[in-house]
Order: sequence, then structure tokens, then C-alpha cells
Amino acid sequence: MKDSRELHAGRHAGAPQTLTVREVVIDLMRRHGMTKVFANPGSTELPLFRDFPEDFDYVLGLQEAVVVGMADGYAQATGNAAFVNLHSAAGVGNAMGNIFTAYKNQTPLIVTAGQQARSILPFDPFLASVRATELPQPYVKFSLEPARAEDVPLALARAYHIAMQEPKGPVFVSIPVDDWDRPAEPVPPRQVSTRVQAEPAALAQLAAALDACERPAFVVGSSIDRAGAFDAVVALAERHNARVFTAPMCARCAFPEDHRLFAGFLPPMREKIVGLLGGHDLILVIGAPAFTYHVEGAGPHVPEGASLFQLVEDPGLAAWTPVGASVVGNVRLGVEALLAREMPNERVAPPVRAVPPVATVNAPGEPMTTAFALQTLAQVRDAQDIVVEEAPSARPVIQQYLPFTQAGTFYTMNSGGLGYSMPAAVGVAMARPGRRIVCLVGDGSAMYSIQALWSAAQARLPITFVILNNRRYAALQEFAPAFGFGPKDPVQGTDLPDLDFVRMAEGMGVRGQRVEQGSALRDVLSHAIDSGETRLVELVVA
Repeated sequence: MKDSRELHAGRHAGAPQTLTVREVVIDLMRRHGMTKVFANPGSTELPLFRDFPEDFDYVLGLQEAVVVGMADGYAQATGNAAFVNLHSAAGVGNAMGNIFTAYKNQTPLIVTAGQQARSILPFDPFLASVRATELPQPYVKFSLEPARAEDVPLALARAYHIAMQEPKGPVFVSIPVDDWDRPAEPVPPRQVSTRVQAEPAALAQLAAALDACERPAFVVGSSIDRAGAFDAVVALAERHNARVFTAPMCARCAFPEDHRLFAGFLPPMREKIVGLLGGHDLILVIGAPAFTYHVEGAGPHVPEGASLFQLVEDPGLAAWTPVGASVVGNVRLGVEALLAREMPNERVAPPVRAVPPVATVNAPGEPMTTAFALQTLAQVRDAQDIVVEEAPSARPVIQQYLPFTQAGTFYTMNSGGLGYSMPAAVGVAMARPGRRIVCLVGDGSAMYSIQALWSAAQARLPITFVILNNRRYAALQEFAPAFGFGPKDPVQGTDLPDLDFVRMAEGMGVRGQRVEQGSALRDVLSHAIDSGETRLVELVVA
């Protein structure tokens, strides 16, 4: 396989070109740092992998949702697009839940899928993807099946740059099976700027309002960590003595949760958001929607007497923001521009957030509480350890008992779709060698992508999968009253008895241990996390 220097040297020397689509695409992938291929094999994809280069890794997932989840975690942790290869329509269909999550997570993915040979497409052949480009829409930024085989490399080059432009996200290219051996021209190297600075006049308006207000509040979101703006946002909050809330459904750590200015987490409910933000005369939303709601609400979107400003990289998100002024541009560049201004007048520091009560160990014969389990996990993990989470019913308890204080140490899904975090933990671990990873997941969530255990074990990754087993879809049962269920009304399809995660893990090559008594939990978690191996710890919780 020729590398890029050989390809372009031959081109300029006037040498006859015998390059194939495969060779040009491999060169393009190498140039953009996409040397891991996250995939599940199918017949219409096989020609891509003939003469597979030694400097590339094929990362096998046992189901397509696992493939996309691993790629998502890897891309988020590296900041670069990851390459995904799926099998025609069936594989894309299996992967759609996590493609949707990647879209909501603003994760740059190059999703490719096989297509039947061009010569037999008119005959509706077996494994053909009818209207292939429409299948992943609207949850990709770009979708194309090139008109000619020789157009495949340029299509993938275009797809890469679109995926990396803010707001980042997945793109899709359908590639017929007989294209890979066709001749193609090399793709010349290019550079495309992916960060856009906000309009100076709009930033000046925001800055003037921030300097003039008396009681500012910041609402911070996932894009702060994505943009590398964590430290800059802390500095801006300290400069203005602003109370800082985390936005509803935030998928990353956007502010140190032990900081004196941290005020807690906003719920996805309009009236409660307004209540928590009451008393502030300016609300600055950074890197997040203003606001994400989960249930119907009424009344104003911000407290009376408060003005709202938003700094966000997504013009589509800014367009639907119901009130206030939105400034569109790269979050880090925008915050750094605000920090470059003169110091404002000093403000009185806001009150410090209350500390949650200490959770106690369970009595013999009783299951431990989720609060005690998470409190113990917080005690045994290091601040720089990475947690990938998918335990929706435990989220409020996580926010009390498992604080995150550093950038890049927390990942979850922005979509509400399940089956993301177990494979995402695999991708994050591959992107962060040497870091310890904890995948904290509910029992119901785990069953959506349990096959990720096998991929983790095969790669010998230092991931501890912690399963909170409460034997039910607790989030649904707890949400049912919002839809008229009484306290004793059964919620159909939400009980999950007889799941044994230790045996499932052992069947995929992962050592597991079940813990029912809180007194044993600290030693079990410490040993698993310190082992440097792929481990599973199943916690039976109330």
C-alpha cells in the first residue's frame, strides 16, 4: 500500500497512475488520522479490507450499535472524526439508535456502508440498499452515494470536512461493493478551518451586559468540554463571581462540581428552571441549549427581570432559542474574547451550594442504596479517572454523590437513547491509553449493548463496568405519575427480574463479581479499578 508521499510524488513525476479507490481512500484516512476502523463485517464491505495496511486497526463490534458507540466514544475523546464501516441497509438500521445519539452528541463520525454492485442495482438484488442516502437522515449532516466509483475518495474527503465543521456530527457515504478496485486520482491535501469566531459586535453587546449586571448566573453545557474551554469558563465565572449551573441533559463535565461557584444542575422542566434561576438579572448560557425541556411547561422561560444571552456554536440551536440574544461562534474563542476585556467591578460572592448528607451502609439483609454505592465509587476513584455513564434513573443521585472536577472525565449521551455508554467506554479507553475508565450503567441500559464487554476484553482495556441492578426500568416507573399513573398502578414492561450480569460477563471473557452488601463494596471496586483489566462489578441496589 503506497503512502501519501509516494502517491503524490508519482503523480508529479508524470508516472502512470494505477491507483485504486481503495488505495486513495486508505491514504486519505491515514492523512486525517483515521487509522482505526470501527466495523462489523458484511459481504458488500469486504473489498475495502483486502491488503489491509499494517498501521491500521480493525475494531470489531458484535453488533452495529456497538460499532457506532465505540466510534463515538473514540471520536469524542480524541476530538477527531472516527471511521465507521457498516453492512448495507441492515447494518445501518441496527446502528441508527447510536447514529441518532452521535448526532445529538455532535460527534464527528464518517459512517460508510456497503452497497450492492452498480451493475446489478437495477435488478433489486439481495442486500441492495434502496434509497441508501435517505436511510440515516435526518440524523447525519451529509449523506451521499457517489455517482461514479472514481468520485468515492472526493466524497469521503468532503464528508470528513463537513463532519469536523462546528457543530460537528456524523456524515454518511454509501459505497457500492465494486467501487474499491476501480481506478481513482489521488486527493490533494487540503486544510479547512473548522472554528468560526463570533461576530465582534454581538460579543461586545454580550460583554457590556455582563459587565453591567449585578447578579449573573452562568448555565454551562457539553460544548465547553468539546471546545476545550473548561479552564476559560472557570476563569470567566471567577472574574464575575457568577453562580454556575449545569444545563439540563448535559453530556460532559462543563465546570468543576466542587467549585465554590457551582450551584448544581438544572432539571429539564421550564418552571423549575425559572425557579432556580430566580434572583439573577443576567443569565449567560454557554455551550448549551436554552433550554432542553423533557415535559410540557407554561409561563416564562427566564425569571422576571432577567435578560438571557447564549454563546453557542450551533446556529440551528440558536435559531429556536425562545428569548434573549444568541451569539454564534466557537465557544472557546468566544469565552477567551470575553476574558480579554478589562476587569469588571468586583461583585459579592454568591452562597455556596449545600453538601449532600452522608449515605450510610445498608443493614444486613437489605439492599444498599444507590447513594451509598455512588458515594463509595467517588471515594475509590481518582479525580482524573474517566466515567462513562448511562444510568438515567440514578442521574440525580450521581449529581449529588459522584462529583466531576476535571475536563474530559465524564461522558454520557445527549439523546436519551440507550445502548451508548458501554461501547462508548471502549472507544474512550482506546483514545486515552493509560487512563482508568469506569462505565457506570443501569441494568436496563446494559442489555442494549452488552456485547461491548467482548470488544473490551479482546482489546485488554482497563475498564470497570459497574452495573446498578435495581431489577427494573426505574426511570419509567418514576416518570409514570407525570402521565396520570397512580402510586400503585403497574407500569407494563418495566420489571427486569432474573438478569445475571456476572455470568453474562464471564461468557464474554470478562471477570465479574456481584456485590449485595455495602460493607464489601469499597474493596471490590478498588480491586477492580486498580487491576488494569476489563472487569465487571454488579451492584444489587434498592
